[in-house]
Amino acid sequence: MAHRREFDDRMIESPLYLAGTAAIVTGAASGLGEVMASALAAAGASVVAADVNKSALDAVVSSMGQGAVPVTADVTNTSDMERLVDLCVANFGRVDVVVCNAGVGMSSIRRDYHSNPVNFWELDTELVRRFLDVNTLGPFRLARAAVPKMLEQGWGRIVSVTTSLSTMIRVGNCPYGPSKAGHEALAAIMAGELKGTGVTVNVLVPGGAADTPLVPGTDRSSLINPAVMGPPLVWLASRESDGVTARRFVARDWNDALLPAEAARQCSSPIAWGREEDG
Repeated sequence: MAHRREFDDRMIESPLYLAGTAAIVTGAASGLGEVMASALAAAGASVVAADVNKSALDAVVSSMGQGAVPVTADVTNTSDMERLVDLCVANFGRVDVVVCNAGVGMSSIRRDYHSNPVNFWELDTELVRRFLDVNTLGPFRLARAAVPKMLEQGWGRIVSVTTSLSTMIRVGNCPYGPSKAGHEALAAIMAGELKGTGVTVNVLVPGGAADTPLVPGTDRSSLINPAVMGPPLVWLASRESDGVTARRFVARDWNDALLPAEAARQCSSPIAWGREEDG
């Protein structure tokens, strides 16, 4: 994937090299997850790459090197999330970073949902439940499994991939918007409850529609390159981000010309719906 290779070459020389760091990334077989798992691996982290699509996952992980382990897992299954954490500890001795990325989007309901919006009263309750199970409860399950290990270590990172705030309340965007809003609210609460423990919780979003399988359509020219997720994620996964928590990072606005801490400051705001002066 061109997006990933373009990022790898410059991250290998980064001062934020992540040797000794163990990470879990869900939804790692494609899209943003593939890019983020590859970025962490390229920066020296050991990565448990998880997805429900085994064949796609195996193909992706084969290009990441020996430090990456593919695991077929479903975020709707509590035992699978516990198994991911146990596997990470068994393979790498610890779990430092979890990237809650796996998700289901509106195109799974209707490919032309932009031009032919879905009304909430047309939705089946079980379909809505599925979105909440993946997009909201999935991150809860993984964080719940990982945090006790992180607290024992006195250090850890939870990175939540949600969506643009406007997307959460966009007309015709139910149940995706509400499910991602729930994920963001969960991240804000986790950040508050973990404050001062050494475990941080932050949100990372592309900053608009990204060129991934979740976004339908043939004209991809206006879509955001998924590679933008790499630099801010690597910084968040590093010791350089110690003490930074309850923030929302817009990857599109990360400026590679700046020192990472300044780039992070300029592309972030308070998590969820907070105001800058409250942060």
